[in-house]
Amino acid sequence: MDLDTTHWSGEGAFTQTLIDSFQRLDQVACLRVEDVPSSRSDVEYNFISNELFVRFRTRDRAVRSRILGLLPVTRTVTEPVMTVTDLEHALSELEEVGPPDYADEGMLQYLRTERIVPPYQTRGYKLVELVRIYEAGVAPRRTEDDG
Repeated sequence: MDLDTTHWSGEGAFTQTLIDSFQRLDQVACLRVEDVPSSRSDVEYNFISNELFVRFRTRDRAVRSRILGLLPVTRTVTEPVMTVTDLEHALSELEEVGPPDYADEGMLQYLRTERIVPPYQTRGYKLVELVRIYEAGVAPRRTEDDG
């Protein structure tokens, strides 16, 4: 798997868990990890937001059809070996990842929270990590309401 983390700060333990899980999936060809500008830090909480863009391996399939209903033609169609829905099922089966908090055919979203209490401090802070997973190279889906 080709891994691109040049636009990722390295923050987010759950993001790293996802990266490790992707490296065990043979259907994944490429993974790009990026920080999202919405990350915030305050005295009482840290909000980390990362996006993962996954590209699946492809396979060629021969499709037979007819031109003008007369001439038989065989053409080759390239299709991904996995979809985002298949990825959801694969990640849900992993104990360290589990099912996403939100999923549709174009995105998986995980939200993890953790209370961190540093040594020698009476008050800790809450760490909130939001991770969204998209399929790379796919045009964004638009609904009729989006205009």
